[in-house]
This record gives sequence, structure tokens and C-alpha cells, in this order.
Amino acid sequence: MSDALNFLVKARPDAMGHYFKFLKEAGKHLDPKTRNLISVITKVHAQTERGFRQYLARALREGCTPAEVLDALLMAFPALGLAKIVWAVDVILDMDLPDFQPDAMGLPGEWHDVMAADALAVGAVERVDCNGRGLFVYRGEAEFRVYDSRCPHQTTNIPHLALRGTRLTCPKHEWAFDITTGACIDKGDAPLKRWKSKVEGGRLFAYW
Repeated sequence: MSDALNFLVKARPDAMGHYFKFLKEAGKHLDPKTRNLISVITKVHAQTERGFRQYLARALREGCTPAEVLDALLMAFPALGLAKIVWAVDVILDMDLPDFQPDAMGLPGEWHDVMAADALAVGAVERVDCNGRGLFVYRGEAEFRVYDSRCPHQTTNIPHLALRGTRLTCPKHEWAFDITTGACIDKGDAPLKRWKSKVEGGRLFAYW
């Protein structure tokens, strides 16, 4: 809830109580996913980014798929117009949500030049930023392993300081991973996201 709404609730609890009751009654025949998806569209129409992010997250938690979100935006084109739809997609991309990643949506990715292959010794790990994405790169005896720097739990971007030897620990909820395999070894139950990689012309490339 915004600061303005909090203020109104305190200053005029009688009037705001009726308002929230109206909203609840108006949507009582809608399932939670649909109700939140409608709220997503209203926040895009008003271009309130904080509310849009909030209701988008709720819609996804209620089972809304990325394709349904995009369809809802496009179906609302007569009311929103192209500029507001593009604004909404820019916010979604900035949120870097796993559900909207090209591979998760079955979209073609592309190869990205990460680093010089000989810049990393065998057994070493380095965190690098590549085209706006954080990566952990581990070089084994026979191959490179390139991982997304985001924790699979709540997509927290894990910093380099979280690495101790080959153990990577997310600072938010302490999920721990073995960087040599990507496996979760403490607290959680999901591995790091590994990107496909290759070496060409002395350069390491990753695909997403």
C-alpha cells in the first residue's frame, strides 16, 4: 500500500473502509488470479510502477503464466495504447523474473561473449557481469560451468563476497551451493541455473 493510501486510511477510516469493502465485493466472483491480473492492467493504465510490480508478483504466485500476462496487456491495447504496454514490458524485463526468461518461455536466446577463456585458471571461480546479467564462472579440468548469479529461491542476486572457496551462500536466506556442480548443499532444494557455454577463438561464450 502506498504512503498516500496509508495516510487516507488513518485520516478517513470511515470513507476508506467503504472503499475497500466495495473493491472486495466487486471482485468476489473472480478467482484470485483473474482479480490480480485485472489489477495489473489498472496499474499499467495509471503507470504506477510500485503497484504494477506488486500485483504482477501476486498474479504469478496465484498461477498466472507469463503468456497470460502478455496476452492481458495486448488485449487491453484499446485502453492502454502501445506506449503503456512497452512501459510495462520494460518494467518486467527490469525485474529479471525467471518466468520471463527466454528459455523459460521457449524463446530463442543468443550467445554472449563472457570473458577470455585463459583469464581463469583451472579450479578458479570468478563473478562477472555480462550484458546486464551477473554470472559465476567456474573452470574445471575438462569444462567451464557458467551459472546465473541469482539464487533460485527468491532471485536474490548473489555477490562475489558470498563465495568461500567453492561454497556459495546466498546472503538472504542462506541457501548454499557447490559452485563446482551448481547443486544446493544446504537450506534449499534447487540448484543454481546453469547456462550452456562454449569456447571459441579463445573466448568463453554463454547462451541465454
